[in-house]
Amino acid sequence: MRFFGISLYVIIALFFAVHAIRTRQNMYWMLILFLFPGLGSLVYFFAIYLPSLRESRGARSATRAISQIVDPNRAVREARNDFDRAPTVAHRMRLGAALLDAGKAAEALEHYQAAAVGPFSTDPALLEGLARAQFATGDASAAQVTLEKLFAAHPIARRQPVPALLYARALATMSAPGTRAAFETALASASDAAPRCLFADWLMAQPDDADRRRARELYAEIVHDAKHWPRHAREHNSEWLQRAQAGLSR
Repeated sequence: MRFFGISLYVIIALFFAVHAIRTRQNMYWMLILFLFPGLGSLVYFFAIYLPSLRESRGARSATRAISQIVDPNRAVREARNDFDRAPTVAHRMRLGAALLDAGKAAEALEHYQAAAVGPFSTDPALLEGLARAQFATGDASAAQVTLEKLFAAHPIARRQPVPALLYARALATMSAPGTRAAFETALASASDAAPRCLFADWLMAQPDDADRRRARELYAEIVHDAKHWPRHAREHNSEWLQRAQAGLSR
């Protein structure tokens, strides 16, 4: 039993040693872990390993999810309090973003419209938020105009994932010319599976058989790629994966 206990300490120390090497910790931790495997592992766990877990993407996502369940209005409440104390453009934009995330698009739109008047009227974050609020309230035409203003003032935004996809969605909603090209641009700057899935949805509704074949190819790409996604990517893209699977079954 004593030998088993010593072996367990060594195994735990080896686990933390591998973590120390992968995360490029100071090499004195190796000395501590192997000279004092039991106590050293305990110290490493609280000093290095546990804080690194808290900073991981998965831990942050879990924390946000728990916060939404326990106190779903916290982000809006804190942003509203900050805006009440100091009604700056930055605080108004933060409140607008929090309201959008909370599904209160109409109120968010009021704040973005108020912030868009004045010296910050061409701020890229402001214009993107305004377009998001306009689209969320069903005004795709206004979102198109706002995004074109954003692209004119900041050409790089046309190749950024969020505004590029939002522009394609706005054009698709209106069946406007340029929808196909906008989706192709969104695909080129994609950071997740959303542009492929939404483009496939649009292609599937077109009368040309070639478009529907490409739609199925895009759906199939998402389903194939999902086999190799890490857990956080699978969670982030779960909606698009389900839609792609449903599209292939049609």
